[in-house]
Amino acid sequence: MTYNIGIRRETKHGERRTPLVPSAVTLLKEKYDIQTILQPHATRAFSDEEYEKAGGILKEDLSECPVIFGIKEMETDIFTKGGAYMCFHHVIKGQKDNMPMLKYLMDTGCTIFDYEKVIDDKNRRLIFFGRHAGYAGMIDTLHGFGLRLQAEGFDTPFLKIKQAGNYFDLNEAKEEIAKVKVLIENDGLPEELCPVVFGFLGYGNVSQGAQSILEILPVKEIAPEDLAKVVENPDLDECKKVIYKVVFKEEHMVKPIGDHKFELQDYYKHPEKYEGVFSENYLRYLTVIVNGAYWSAKYPKSVTKQELKELFSGDSPPRLRFVGDISCDIEGGFEGTLRISYIDRPFYVFDPFKNTATDGIKGKGPAILAIDHLPTEIPRDASEYFSERLMTFVPEIAKADFTGSFADVKLSDDVKRSVILWQGKFTEPFEYIADFQK
Repeated sequence: MTYNIGIRRETKHGERRTPLVPSAVTLLKEKYDIQTILQPHATRAFSDEEYEKAGGILKEDLSECPVIFGIKEMETDIFTKGGAYMCFHHVIKGQKDNMPMLKYLMDTGCTIFDYEKVIDDKNRRLIFFGRHAGYAGMIDTLHGFGLRLQAEGFDTPFLKIKQAGNYFDLNEAKEEIAKVKVLIENDGLPEELCPVVFGFLGYGNVSQGAQSILEILPVKEIAPEDLAKVVENPDLDECKKVIYKVVFKEEHMVKPIGDHKFELQDYYKHPEKYEGVFSENYLRYLTVIVNGAYWSAKYPKSVTKQELKELFSGDSPPRLRFVGDISCDIEGGFEGTLRISYIDRPFYVFDPFKNTATDGIKGKGPAILAIDHLPTEIPRDASEYFSERLMTFVPEIAKADFTGSFADVKLSDDVKRSVILWQGKFTEPFEYIADFQK
């Protein structure tokens, strides 16, 4: 018996990633008797011709596919009554903009899987782009930082770094950044900027990906407790030739309210017992912030609008020039992220006095990168990695019976944990989302 799966055309502006690459389409057909049907897509990272050669079928109508895979949220015209869909639906935090789509899926009795919730019994994500968001986000941050410094009159080697999407692939980007390393080592950075300090919020996949790009350059890592000393008493010979890197963990960003000690698991379980201290202790020393930390509303903010207003209220401009907000939670952990930015307009300046975001890199306030689908700037690399992880689960999803009960469906526990709706009804772990629909 042949099973059909569909891959929809991505409709988000600039989105070029694909959930399954051509080699996966071939493997599904030859090993599992699963036929992949794809909507044509002129700007997908892999061409329609590559998919046809791999055994895929190009077809506008995907209605014969019981389950359809995508990357970003889908438009309602792709949904059919009782269909099953897998993508990043962006509803698990109650995202307001996607509640109408979720209601439509419920009203039409659909089943939806979310990549973000394919997790093992230790709550570890099994399908993700995390490091690729970090790769692209760091490349774009270095590019934007160079432009910001240029606007201030500094001609630096960072200007040699392009936006991630302007390289053929990740390898080309790394090769070009390696050339910038030589320029910094030979020519140095302007003394007026020294020391240049990049502060990383978070230490997971996103942060690790971003750090790996920065570390192509001449980097010296310092501990948070040494940051003030390095900035206030710089070694000018050293700091002209290196970029300082600081990684901040939870214990650096919050402190207990009261006299109890910081304990990581206690913080996760009871964040209301903690308050933010990052800005008070570290913000004034940083040149660039790279935000790769997970955040939700129950946790303290790392940097508030008021703290940014105070930082930029001094007689002289602060050290902070740029924020690469790879996590991109709107008015979230870094509260100055007022909105997303776009691949063709990647940066805006947050004015902490007017509470506005103005496209570009000039203005009073930090320039911010806040693209919410960064891996699409390196789409072939990102798609290859993602497809490899997804392939572990595609056969069982393709062959699942979506007409029976959720309890009886033959799906692994890892996949079952990702089912937000089954036949239009919330599964138990996601019933809380109904509160956001009121």
